[in-house]
Amino acid sequence: MYQITRNMNINFLAIFVASLVTFPIGFTWYHPKVMGSAWMREIGATQESMSKDFNMTKTMILSFLCSFFIAFVINFMVVHQYSLFSLLQDIPEAMKPDAKIQLLLNGNDIAYGSKYRTFGHGLFHGLLAGLFFATPVVVQNALYERRRFKYIAIHAGYWIISSALIGGIICVWE
Repeated sequence: MYQITRNMNINFLAIFVASLVTFPIGFTWYHPKVMGSAWMREIGATQESMSKDFNMTKTMILSFLCSFFIAFVINFMVVHQYSLFSLLQDIPEAMKPDAKIQLLLNGNDIAYGSKYRTFGHGLFHGLLAGLFFATPVVVQNALYERRRFKYIAIHAGYWIISSALIGGIICVWE
């Protein structure tokens, strides 16, 4: 018999792998021949000043942790199956194997179990996360730092692309 908690398992491997996608995107996006030179001009930096007193190991570990947290939250945005189960998990009657809701969930799982678990669907929701969560954070910080539009576009573009790919990877990985 179907149990409410069956689809509530979080796929930490998918989240871990999706978190790693930010590194090749960042290495490419911030490469001097792509956006790196423009970004350094916007912040008034040079290659030499960027490498001075820089702890690459610490930066990569903290960057990965932040990307993991972002991927963890995007996970709940792209996998819609969590929503129904999160509404019912605290209802004691719903947890009983012979509960009427279990019959409904069995039918729901048969009809919709993996629906909307495609790369494109996750990409779309990840894109929305990048546009409507990451971009406002970048914009707000940039406004207080008195940065120009180019600076905002560079960082927002990175997070829109990264969030979209994170969403696609997590959503397709069952």
